[in-house]
Amino acid sequence: MSRHFAAAPFLIAGPCVVESDDLNLRVAESLAELGAKLGIHVVFKASYDKANRSRLKAPRGPGVDGGLRALERVRDATGLPILTDVHDVAQVAAAARVADVLQVPAFLCRQTDLLVAAGRANRAVNVKKGQWMAADAMAGSIEKVRAGGAPEIAVTERGTFFGYGDLVVDMRNFARMRAACGVPTIFDATHSVQQPGLGSEGSSGGLRDFVPPLLYAAAAAGADGFFLETHPDPEHAPSDGATMIPLDQLPGLLGVALDVWQRARDTVRA
Repeated sequence: MSRHFAAAPFLIAGPCVVESDDLNLRVAESLAELGAKLGIHVVFKASYDKANRSRLKAPRGPGVDGGLRALERVRDATGLPILTDVHDVAQVAAAARVADVLQVPAFLCRQTDLLVAAGRANRAVNVKKGQWMAADAMAGSIEKVRAGGAPEIAVTERGTFFGYGDLVVDMRNFARMRAACGVPTIFDATHSVQQPGLGSEGSSGGLRDFVPPLLYAAAAAGADGFFLETHPDPEHAPSDGATMIPLDQLPGLLGVALDVWQRARDTVRA
Protein backbone atom coordinates (compact mmCIF):
# COMPACT_ATOMS: atom_id res chain seq x y z
CA MET A 1 0.00 0.00 0.00
CA SER A 2 1.26 3.48 -0.87
CA ARG A 3 2.42 5.75 1.91
CA HIS A 4 0.93 9.21 1.60
CA PHE A 5 2.27 10.93 4.73
CA ALA A 6 5.74 9.36 4.92
CA ALA A 7 7.75 11.61 2.60
CA ALA A 8 7.51 15.13 4.00
CA PRO A 9 6.74 17.63 2.73
CA PHE A 10 3.65 16.51 0.83
CA LEU A 11 0.65 18.31 -0.62
CA ILE A 12 -3.10 17.68 -0.35
CA ALA A 13 -4.93 19.95 -2.77
CA GLY A 14 -8.00 20.31 -4.94
CA PRO A 15 -11.36 22.08 -5.05
CA CYS A 16 -13.58 22.25 -2.00
CA VAL A 17 -16.31 20.11 -3.51
CA VAL A 18 -16.56 17.75 -6.48
CA GLU A 19 -17.68 19.69 -9.55
CA SER A 20 -17.83 18.82 -13.26
CA ASP A 21 -15.40 16.33 -14.78
CA ASP A 22 -13.82 19.13 -16.77
CA LEU A 23 -13.15 21.18 -13.66
CA ASN A 24 -11.98 18.25 -11.55
CA LEU A 25 -9.60 17.04 -14.24
CA ARG A 26 -8.26 20.50 -14.99
CA VAL A 27 -7.28 20.94 -11.36
CA ALA A 28 -5.97 17.39 -10.96
CA GLU A 29 -3.83 17.51 -14.08
CA SER A 30 -2.30 20.80 -12.94
CA LEU A 31 -1.55 19.29 -9.53
CA ALA A 32 0.03 16.20 -11.06
CA GLU A 33 2.30 18.40 -13.18
CA LEU A 34 3.18 20.54 -10.18
CA GLY A 35 4.02 17.53 -8.03
CA ALA A 36 6.29 16.12 -10.73
CA LYS A 37 8.02 19.47 -11.21
CA LEU A 38 8.61 20.04 -7.50
CA GLY A 39 9.30 16.42 -6.63
CA ILE A 40 6.63 16.10 -3.94
CA HIS A 41 3.83 13.61 -3.29
CA VAL A 42 0.43 15.09 -4.20
CA VAL A 43 -2.99 13.84 -3.08
CA PHE A 44 -6.06 15.18 -4.88
CA LYS A 45 -8.86 16.23 -2.54
CA ALA A 46 -12.51 17.07 -3.07
CA SER A 47 -15.64 16.43 -1.03
CA TYR A 48 -18.61 14.57 -2.52
CA ASP A 49 -20.85 16.07 0.16
CA LYS A 50 -20.38 19.17 2.30
CA ALA A 51 -22.67 17.93 5.03
CA ASN A 52 -21.85 20.62 7.61
CA ARG A 53 -23.08 23.74 5.82
CA SER A 54 -24.67 26.47 7.94
CA ARG A 55 -27.88 26.70 5.89
CA LEU A 56 -30.19 24.02 4.57
CA LYS A 57 -30.03 25.22 0.97
CA ALA A 58 -26.27 25.80 0.82
CA PRO A 59 -24.52 23.86 -2.00
CA ARG A 60 -23.39 20.44 -0.82
CA GLY A 61 -22.05 18.64 -3.88
CA PRO A 62 -23.18 15.64 -5.95
CA GLY A 63 -23.54 13.20 -3.06
CA VAL A 64 -21.93 9.83 -2.32
CA ASP A 65 -22.64 7.88 -5.50
CA GLY A 66 -22.08 10.58 -8.12
CA GLY A 67 -19.23 12.17 -6.22
CA LEU A 68 -17.28 8.96 -5.77
CA ARG A 69 -17.70 8.06 -9.44
CA ALA A 70 -16.30 11.47 -10.37
CA LEU A 71 -13.34 11.02 -8.00
CA GLU A 72 -12.66 7.60 -9.47
CA ARG A 73 -12.46 9.17 -12.92
CA VAL A 74 -9.89 11.67 -11.60
CA ARG A 75 -7.77 8.87 -10.18
CA ASP A 76 -7.99 6.81 -13.36
CA ALA A 77 -7.12 9.77 -15.60
CA THR A 78 -4.25 11.24 -13.58
CA GLY A 79 -2.94 8.50 -11.31
CA LEU A 80 -3.21 10.82 -8.31
CA PRO A 81 -4.31 9.30 -5.01
CA ILE A 82 -7.66 10.59 -3.76
CA LEU A 83 -8.73 12.08 -0.41
CA THR A 84 -12.34 12.73 0.50
CA ASP A 85 -14.38 13.39 3.65
CA VAL A 86 -16.57 10.82 5.36
CA HIS A 87 -19.36 12.12 7.57
CA ASP A 88 -21.08 8.93 8.66
CA VAL A 89 -20.11 5.34 9.41
CA ALA A 90 -22.43 4.20 6.61
CA GLN A 91 -20.30 6.10 4.04
CA VAL A 92 -16.94 4.64 4.99
CA ALA A 93 -17.01 1.38 3.00
CA ALA A 94 -18.12 3.05 -0.24
CA ALA A 95 -15.60 5.88 0.13
CA ALA A 96 -12.79 3.42 0.87
CA ARG A 97 -13.41 1.61 -2.42
CA VAL A 98 -12.39 4.79 -4.26
CA ALA A 99 -10.38 6.99 -1.90
CA ASP A 100 -6.82 6.31 -0.84
CA VAL A 101 -7.19 8.63 2.15
CA LEU A 102 -10.31 9.05 4.28
CA GLN A 103 -10.66 12.38 6.04
CA VAL A 104 -12.64 12.98 9.22
CA PRO A 105 -13.89 16.61 9.24
CA ALA A 106 -13.04 18.90 12.13
CA PHE A 107 -16.59 19.03 13.48
CA LEU A 108 -16.57 15.21 13.74
CA CYS A 109 -13.11 14.72 15.19
CA ARG A 110 -14.46 13.20 18.43
CA GLN A 111 -17.05 10.87 16.88
CA THR A 112 -15.83 7.52 18.16
CA ASP A 113 -17.77 5.23 15.82
CA LEU A 114 -16.74 7.22 12.74
CA LEU A 115 -13.07 7.36 13.74
CA VAL A 116 -12.88 3.64 14.46
CA ALA A 117 -14.73 2.77 11.24
CA ALA A 118 -12.34 4.94 9.22
CA GLY A 119 -9.45 3.16 10.88
CA ARG A 120 -10.87 -0.23 9.95
CA ALA A 121 -11.17 0.63 6.26
CA ASN A 122 -7.51 -0.22 5.51
CA ARG A 123 -6.91 3.26 4.15
CA ALA A 124 -4.79 6.17 5.29
CA VAL A 125 -6.80 8.49 7.57
CA ASN A 126 -6.44 12.24 8.10
CA VAL A 127 -8.24 13.74 11.10
CA LYS A 128 -8.79 17.47 11.22
CA LYS A 129 -8.44 19.12 14.62
CA GLY A 130 -11.70 20.59 15.84
CA GLN A 131 -11.75 24.38 15.94
CA TRP A 132 -12.38 24.19 19.70
CA MET A 133 -9.83 21.45 20.50
CA ALA A 134 -6.49 21.79 22.24
CA ALA A 135 -3.62 20.24 20.31
CA ASP A 136 -2.87 17.66 23.02
CA ALA A 137 -6.52 16.58 23.12
CA MET A 138 -6.28 15.25 19.57
CA ALA A 139 -4.37 12.26 20.97
CA GLY A 140 -7.72 10.73 21.90
CA SER A 141 -9.04 11.04 18.37
CA ILE A 142 -5.90 9.50 16.89
CA GLU A 143 -6.08 6.68 19.46
CA LYS A 144 -9.53 5.77 18.13
CA VAL A 145 -8.34 5.65 14.52
CA ARG A 146 -5.30 3.63 15.55
CA ALA A 147 -7.55 1.17 17.40
CA GLY A 148 -9.35 0.56 14.11
CA GLY A 149 -6.06 -0.48 12.54
CA ALA A 150 -5.43 2.32 10.03
CA PRO A 151 -2.13 1.72 8.21
CA GLU A 152 -1.28 5.42 8.17
CA ILE A 153 -2.63 8.42 10.11
CA ALA A 154 -2.14 12.19 10.06
CA VAL A 155 -3.68 15.07 11.99
CA THR A 156 -4.43 18.50 10.55
CA GLU A 157 -4.37 21.96 12.09
CA ARG A 158 -7.08 24.22 10.64
CA GLY A 159 -7.32 27.06 13.12
CA THR A 160 -9.01 27.66 16.46
CA PHE A 161 -12.13 29.70 17.11
CA PHE A 162 -11.32 33.25 18.25
CA GLY A 163 -14.58 34.80 19.32
CA TYR A 164 -17.35 34.72 16.75
CA GLY A 165 -16.65 34.36 13.05
CA ASP A 166 -12.87 34.23 13.15
CA LEU A 167 -10.02 31.75 13.55
CA VAL A 168 -6.42 31.96 14.71
CA VAL A 169 -3.54 29.54 14.17
CA ASP A 170 -1.23 28.60 17.04
CA MET A 171 2.05 27.67 15.36
CA ARG A 172 3.08 25.63 18.41
CA ASN A 173 0.39 23.09 17.54
CA PHE A 174 2.47 21.27 14.93
CA ALA A 175 5.08 20.25 17.48
CA ARG A 176 2.48 19.65 20.18
CA MET A 177 0.24 17.44 18.06
CA ARG A 178 3.20 15.48 16.70
CA ALA A 179 4.40 14.83 20.25
CA ALA A 180 0.95 14.00 21.62
CA CYS A 181 -0.33 11.94 18.68
CA GLY A 182 2.83 10.43 17.24
CA VAL A 183 1.74 11.09 13.64
CA PRO A 184 2.61 13.62 10.92
CA THR A 185 0.98 17.04 11.20
CA ILE A 186 -0.58 18.92 8.29
CA PHE A 187 -1.46 22.58 7.91
CA ASP A 188 -4.78 23.41 6.25
CA ALA A 189 -3.93 26.92 5.14
CA THR A 190 -7.17 27.72 3.35
CA HIS A 191 -9.69 26.65 5.99
CA SER A 192 -7.60 28.41 8.63
CA VAL A 193 -8.46 31.79 7.11
CA GLN A 194 -12.21 31.17 7.07
CA GLN A 195 -14.67 33.47 8.78
CA PRO A 196 -17.36 30.92 9.63
CA GLY A 197 -20.92 32.01 8.92
CA LEU A 198 -19.92 35.45 7.64
CA GLY A 199 -20.33 34.69 3.94
CA SER A 200 -23.49 35.01 1.88
CA GLU A 201 -26.43 32.64 2.42
CA GLY A 202 -24.76 30.91 5.36
CA SER A 203 -21.49 30.09 3.61
CA SER A 204 -18.16 30.83 5.23
CA GLY A 205 -16.39 34.05 4.42
CA GLY A 206 -12.65 34.29 4.51
CA LEU A 207 -9.45 36.27 4.23
CA ARG A 208 -7.48 34.69 1.38
CA ASP A 209 -4.69 37.28 1.62
CA PHE A 210 -3.53 35.68 4.87
CA VAL A 211 -2.96 32.24 3.32
CA PRO A 212 0.63 32.93 2.16
CA PRO A 213 2.07 34.25 5.45
CA LEU A 214 0.36 31.55 7.49
CA LEU A 215 1.53 28.86 5.10
CA TYR A 216 5.13 30.07 5.24
CA ALA A 217 4.99 30.30 9.03
CA ALA A 218 3.65 26.75 9.27
CA ALA A 219 6.40 25.52 6.94
CA ALA A 220 8.97 27.01 9.30
CA ALA A 221 7.14 25.86 12.44
CA GLY A 222 7.20 22.17 11.61
CA ALA A 223 4.22 21.15 9.47
CA ASP A 224 4.92 17.90 7.61
CA GLY A 225 2.42 18.55 4.85
CA PHE A 226 0.25 21.26 3.35
CA PHE A 227 -3.48 21.23 2.62
CA LEU A 228 -4.61 23.87 0.13
CA GLU A 229 -7.94 24.18 -1.63
CA THR A 230 -7.55 25.56 -5.13
CA HIS A 231 -9.80 26.44 -8.04
CA PRO A 232 -9.40 28.06 -11.47
CA ASP A 233 -12.09 30.62 -10.61
CA PRO A 234 -12.67 30.79 -6.85
CA GLU A 235 -15.13 33.66 -7.08
CA HIS A 236 -17.58 31.41 -8.93
CA ALA A 237 -16.95 28.21 -6.97
CA PRO A 238 -20.01 26.68 -5.29
CA SER A 239 -18.30 26.37 -1.89
CA ASP A 240 -15.49 28.13 0.02
CA GLY A 241 -14.65 30.49 -2.82
CA ALA A 242 -13.50 33.19 -0.40
CA THR A 243 -10.54 31.12 0.79
CA MET A 244 -9.49 28.94 -2.14
CA ILE A 245 -6.24 29.80 -3.93
CA PRO A 246 -6.51 30.57 -7.66
CA LEU A 247 -5.02 27.60 -9.48
CA ASP A 248 -2.53 29.71 -11.43
CA GLN A 249 -1.11 31.14 -8.17
CA LEU A 250 -0.50 27.78 -6.53
CA PRO A 251 2.94 27.01 -8.05
CA GLY A 252 4.48 30.24 -6.80
CA LEU A 253 2.90 29.93 -3.38
CA LEU A 254 3.98 26.34 -2.91
CA GLY A 255 7.47 26.99 -4.24
CA VAL A 256 8.11 29.56 -1.53
CA ALA A 257 6.60 27.32 1.14
CA LEU A 258 8.85 24.43 0.17
CA ASP A 259 11.89 26.70 0.23
CA VAL A 260 11.00 27.92 3.72
CA TRP A 261 10.36 24.32 4.84
CA GLN A 262 13.79 23.18 3.68
CA ARG A 263 15.67 26.19 5.02
CA ALA A 264 14.08 25.77 8.44
CA ARG A 265 15.16 22.14 8.63
CA ASP A 266 18.64 22.86 7.35
CA THR A 267 19.01 25.48 10.09
CA VAL A 268 17.94 22.99 12.78
CA ARG A 269 20.39 20.35 11.52
CA ALA A 270 23.21 22.90 11.39
